[in-house]
Amino acid sequence: MREILDLIKKGKVTIDEAVDLFRNFGYEELGYAKVDHHRSLRTGYPEVIFGQNKLPEHITGIVELMLRHDNNILVTRTIEEVFNQIKIIAPDAEFHKMARAITIRKKDFKKTDTHIALVSAGTSDLAVCEEAAVTAEIFDNEVKRYYDVGVAGIHRFYSKIDDIRKARVVIVVAGMEGALPSIVGGMVDKPVIAVPTSVGYGANFNGLSALLGMLTSCASGVSVVNIDNGFGAGYLASMINKL
Repeated sequence: MREILDLIKKGKVTIDEAVDLFRNFGYEELGYAKVDHHRSLRTGYPEVIFGQNKLPEHITGIVELMLRHDNNILVTRTIEEVFNQIKIIAPDAEFHKMARAITIRKKDFKKTDTHIALVSAGTSDLAVCEEAAVTAEIFDNEVKRYYDVGVAGIHRFYSKIDDIRKARVVIVVAGMEGALPSIVGGMVDKPVIAVPTSVGYGANFNGLSALLGMLTSCASGVSVVNIDNGFGAGYLASMINKL
């Protein structure tokens, strides 16, 4: 908006041309989607594309429109078929296989001197972990990973505790009974974002046991996002890290 007004002031853009530029400034209609160009002005972060259940051509259309506005782009819960289509219009796009995410970096956010610690209970939780990591990293946060340090071998976690304590905020991802965030919450003086995963046997109820365990944690300073919601954890951690 400032750039457009400055161009008007300098006589490089006419009033009518400026009206055309402002017409789609709030959001732009694609029929199957309304792309929110104002998101970053309101919240500090651009719109993110949730790829699950979207047709590849719909995702590609949204990405193509966002590219015109020079936005950083994150597509979550997507597949390599979609990436192959996006790569045609955005050669600098990256596919993060474990995270099932696509990123396109067009500009840098304000970096911080602090970082986010990402802790996982087991290797089976890594898909959710990497979704959180990719989300935080596209918003220019440094993420330090501490994987496979669950309660079945708690000495693995304790060997990393001094490093984990140096983070500004800690994301803890766990399935099964979801016990790890309670332990972390009792050992650090930083906010802990707990992420339950759907990893576990039948009585895990696709992550419900981990979710309820984390919600009823006796450790203070632990908040909980939805089951398998690595994106939500990475986004919230970024906001805390940049306060």
